[in-house]
Amino acid sequence: MHDNPFESPQTIAPPHPYVPEKRSTELPIASSNRRFFNLILDTVFYLIFSAFVGVFLGLTGMYEAIEDLPPQVFGILLMLLYYVPQEIMWGRTLAKFITGTRVVNEKGGPPTPGQVFGRTFARLIPFEVFSFFGSHPVGWHDKLSKTRVIHER
Repeated sequence: MHDNPFESPQTIAPPHPYVPEKRSTELPIASSNRRFFNLILDTVFYLIFSAFVGVFLGLTGMYEAIEDLPPQVFGILLMLLYYVPQEIMWGRTLAKFITGTRVVNEKGGPPTPGQVFGRTFARLIPFEVFSFFGSHPVGWHDKLSKTRVIHER
């Protein structure tokens, strides 16, 4: 068989070392826009949840039991009560249900309870909320807990 001198070369150049290679096994990371929409919705749902907890504590007279707690500690407890059960049970919060996103570990499986607690505590880092903006929308609370938010639909 003769080689055709006009045929294109069959060799493929290796990828540039500074350009991340796309793999078919990569997770479908949720976009910055979806993540921002999650942030807005979860903030609204968290505020509603907090109001219900406050009304419950006031109506049942249990408010006195927590009035010595610093407000920051109570806020952290409320944040844990909002995020942790949802992300452990379903891998998503109410906002993620709406936007079709889910929390997974770096391999695409369900996150461990420790990873979910880590994600939630990492949200307390100042300016963390802006960390998922950019060309690769993975926030600090994702990186530190070795989780990702993926787009499912």
